[in-house]
Amino acid sequence: MMSMRAFSRSAPRAFTRMAAAPLRQSVLARSAFPKTSSIRAMRPARAAFSTSVLRRATANETDEELLAKLDSEIQIEDDVKANEQQPASIKDFLDNSPFELIDTPGQEVVKLVRQYGDEKITVSFSIADVTNYEPGYNEESGLEEEEDLGDDTLQNPNKQSHVQSTGGARSAPAEEEIEDELDDADEQSSAPISLNVMIEKPGKTAGALHIDMTAHEGNIWVDNLFFYEDAKLAKVETPDAQQKRLDVYPGPPFGTLDDDLQVLIERFLEERGVTTALAVFVPDYVDVKEQREYVRWLNNVKAFVGA
Repeated sequence: MMSMRAFSRSAPRAFTRMAAAPLRQSVLARSAFPKTSSIRAMRPARAAFSTSVLRRATANETDEELLAKLDSEIQIEDDVKANEQQPASIKDFLDNSPFELIDTPGQEVVKLVRQYGDEKITVSFSIADVTNYEPGYNEESGLEEEEDLGDDTLQNPNKQSHVQSTGGARSAPAEEEIEDELDDADEQSSAPISLNVMIEKPGKTAGALHIDMTAHEGNIWVDNLFFYEDAKLAKVETPDAQQKRLDVYPGPPFGTLDDDLQVLIERFLEERGVTTALAVFVPDYVDVKEQREYVRWLNNVKAFVGA
């Protein structure tokens, strides 16, 4: 579930992007004029000096305001952390799972690593799925509803005449109820988290399985399963490996496989710890990780501005 902290931060970010568009347009419009003019050329040299002094003074004032704002944001996040308990799913998974957690401060990607017999299994996921997620109205579903309404009115002319006679308007209570439902859906919706599962057999074969999966709302499913004869291609740690990977046929889309084959692959992954428990753990941990990295970012910016 998307935390209220993340939801509340997403609103001002979206507003800032909307407000920035006309500002950028106005700046571009001004930049279309020549940077120099005969009036500016006639200004004495001391005018340029006084302007730079004014700019320095303004910059110092802005620095102080920025530092104060950063302090305020850090305090808010600290208060939220003090009053918010870590989800029990995180402790339960880490205490009972065979996976070892690898979480490097400052890095978006988190890894879970384990041994399963002679196999090395690595599950990777990123907080970018949360920071880039913007819940909102599904335009496609809206279009589908309009199409359904159109088909229905063709079959039922009386309904169509009723809609036309009322102007297609809804009552005020109905409008409020729909808005409340959409608001509740936005607040409760969570970001689907992409999982990259890699299975290697070091010392036995150079190949590797690479499985793209998705965890969402306590569910987990396979998107694609690829096989690479060279495990380095599955890791894509260098641009050269990325290019070579594009030239390799990895396999067909998972959804096109025989149903029984799909079920067996899912059981194969479940035996290796890729279960619903993992699907519950990952989104909860991503939320905690994103909060931690955000506070770290605030402190780094504050230290830089105040240096």
